[in-house]
Amino acid sequence: MAATAEKRRCGVSSFLVFLFSVFSLCHSSFSGETFRRNLSVELNPGSPSSPSGGDLLHVRAVGVNDTLHFLFCSQGAPTLLLVHTNSSSSTVEVNWTQFEARNISGGLKVEPENTVMYSSALVFSRLLEYDDVNDTADPTADPFPPYELQDFTWSRLKLSGLSALLCGAAETFTNGSLCLELSVFESGGRDHSWPRLLHTANSSQLRVWLDGMLPRATRSRFLLELRAVGDPSPLSRVEVHRSIDDEFTPSIFKVSQWVSSANGSSDVSGYLQWKPVAYRQADAALEFATPCRHSDPRPQSPEETAAASGLIRGFYGAPQTFGLNVSFGLAGEPFYNSTKFFSWTVLLGAGSPPVDSFSPLVLAMMAVGLGTPTVLLLMGGVCVCIRKRVTDYEPIN
Repeated sequence: MAATAEKRRCGVSSFLVFLFSVFSLCHSSFSGETFRRNLSVELNPGSPSSPSGGDLLHVRAVGVNDTLHFLFCSQGAPTLLLVHTNSSSSTVEVNWTQFEARNISGGLKVEPENTVMYSSALVFSRLLEYDDVNDTADPTADPFPPYELQDFTWSRLKLSGLSALLCGAAETFTNGSLCLELSVFESGGRDHSWPRLLHTANSSQLRVWLDGMLPRATRSRFLLELRAVGDPSPLSRVEVHRSIDDEFTPSIFKVSQWVSSANGSSDVSGYLQWKPVAYRQADAALEFATPCRHSDPRPQSPEETAAASGLIRGFYGAPQTFGLNVSFGLAGEPFYNSTKFFSWTVLLGAGSPPVDSFSPLVLAMMAVGLGTPTVLLLMGGVCVCIRKRVTDYEPIN
């Protein structure tokens, strides 16, 4: 019997050692040092006064031997530009006379120009509205004239730490506003608000929301038209990846990635990443989540895109451009009029998109769920063997 008790103690000890190993592995995997960048923020770099046509924000993110330049501009349609250089000393130079004229390229440069490895820009070109009379969520059914975001009256950029807020409205708006909030990051992490996108030091985040605007119909739904510009290649295809984990964005098991591939290779140079969900309240919660969809990317007019965005004209000229629409709400979902609010979040980054993984808590639960039956089976087998040996014992007369 003493041997049996000893075996049981060994089994329990082995199980505890197993659990400790799992928790140690989880902790070391998720609490280790992450790559960091040194960030500096400058509003309207080199301008002696506030530009009349809108603001230009420059965030310089310096790594060990490279630099990311994030530029967010409200001259024309709101545009976010990302430039990746292989130098830790590259800088942005703006010729404000040319830049504000918006008729020739070259008003904004990243110097030295031969250090630029990759660049990509996202233009918020239009806000589209349609009357979903039959609740089919078909944007082509009864569309209203689009809102051209280049014609909006935009506020001055409001800076707060590593975030910047831009709000605007059209002359035809009845109350309300369209807002964009840019966030940049020194290191990897996850946003505190849903959809809690995973970011890295190589990415930026834009949260877009429409708040308080009176729709043109009681059953209105909305879309955002996005245009992507890139060099040497623009974002040209959307990949949808599925997951079995919805821990950080409940009920959402997909992530969409609008990616760029250099020279047709499978290596990704840059990306836009989002989860197919929007929220109908400022305080995002599961009961206010609404699905969103995207159209396939299609080539767009380079000249039209450059004319709409001062930042595109100043840096690129008239580059190759692709565009798509993101629509909010499916058939049967509440209409915009129910809360007069929707928000959507997207990442813009260089390199490969971040990949969601299980959290330490989920990994520990999986380990316990799978490990406990295994250990119990082993302990049961040991006990059966010992019991059989005791039963088979024959005393000597």
